[in-house]
Amino acid sequence: MSVVDQVRTDDQPHTLLRFATAGSVDDGKSTLVGRLLYDTKSILADQLAAVEQASVDRGLTATDLALLTDGLRAEREQGITIDVAYRYFSTANRSYVLADTPGHVQYTRNMVTGASTAELALILVDARHGIVEQTRRHLAVTGLLGVRHVALAVNKMDLVDFDEAVFVSIRDDFALLAKEFGIDEVTAIPLSALAGDNVVDRSDRTPWFDGPTLLEHLETVDVAPPVEQQPFRFAVQYVIRPRSAEFPDYRGYAGRISAGSVKVGDRVVVTPGGRQSTVVGIDRGGRDGALEELTVAHAQQSVTLRLADDLDISRGAVIADVGDRPVTVTELTGTAVVVAERPVRPRDRVLLRVGARQVRGMVSEIVDQVDITTLQRGPAPQSLELNALGRIGVRLAEPVSVDEYSRFRTTGSFLLISESDGTTLAAGMIESPLHSVADEPESWSI
Repeated sequence: MSVVDQVRTDDQPHTLLRFATAGSVDDGKSTLVGRLLYDTKSILADQLAAVEQASVDRGLTATDLALLTDGLRAEREQGITIDVAYRYFSTANRSYVLADTPGHVQYTRNMVTGASTAELALILVDARHGIVEQTRRHLAVTGLLGVRHVALAVNKMDLVDFDEAVFVSIRDDFALLAKEFGIDEVTAIPLSALAGDNVVDRSDRTPWFDGPTLLEHLETVDVAPPVEQQPFRFAVQYVIRPRSAEFPDYRGYAGRISAGSVKVGDRVVVTPGGRQSTVVGIDRGGRDGALEELTVAHAQQSVTLRLADDLDISRGAVIADVGDRPVTVTELTGTAVVVAERPVRPRDRVLLRVGARQVRGMVSEIVDQVDITTLQRGPAPQSLELNALGRIGVRLAEPVSVDEYSRFRTTGSFLLISESDGTTLAAGMIESPLHSVADEPESWSI
């Protein structure tokens, strides 16, 4: 029985895996994604019918599965991927969020966007061409964003007669290149997206390969660090105060746990500000709309926390582990990718957003620019243009609570937004060292 046909039981843990695909143009990336969706029975009948009709209109004898993901008209006309296309599917064991990113160098910003939340990167290489410059670029972005798990899909093996030597050569070259960018976890799979070899079902044409199929690897790869090794992080999204007859004194702080775990009785700290309190309740919305009280909650769960003290907590505050709290700063430095047509320059007035908190700020300096193919840093330019990566400094009007990106993605990443018209200018990753400002208690009157 394949993983697709397995029947889910109530006692099976169901996890979520976010992964991003990347590959050079014509490597067959869209076909692979389409094949994965098709073979996992994740395509609606009307979607499949539309793709079959579009294939007929093009004069094709077989259904072009790449059309399942190339949704923009410009993409279908050119046969390439331009935007980041998000797809969702699930099996008995896991749910998946797939970010299909473009391969062209001018769409580097799109790959950064798609891979920024990914736990695994699926990088395609054409078996006929091997490692190319774009492969290096994709590995560089993967390493820069801290994605430590990589699946190498050596595609179009049918066009090299499923030659084992070709696969081994590409696999070994890729592994050496990945180490340059700090990536040690690489699983290589020979496949043919067009025919479906080793995508979901094992192929008879690769008897020499004893590794997992692509879906088998996605089903079993362990990308989450143990919960007990992560300090608690919880960004407040909304303050709940019903003031109803049923809940006259209810005060809860709703959000999503981005790291670690929390249980009733834990001491926590609220930042910025530094005031401490004790968790006295953890609530979650039940299926019937009623509140479900929990004794413990873990990362990725959306819950409402109740604290013992009536503190002045608003949207954007971070509730954290007392022993390992975020750093409160009024200046920060990070590597950013420009995502707008408008360049980023020193003295630009911006809004900086970290999690749910947004404060006014100013770009204080451009420290350097990053060569995306090597991750080497060069001299500071006068401005960072579209798709450019560089290290910038930002001075803030109010303190924010942050972490280093290498430790926590959620509290370690930021957006720069134009103060004048709300355009998103850049996305960045906070680096060390972080210079903390004093976490003095503010006015806590309710």
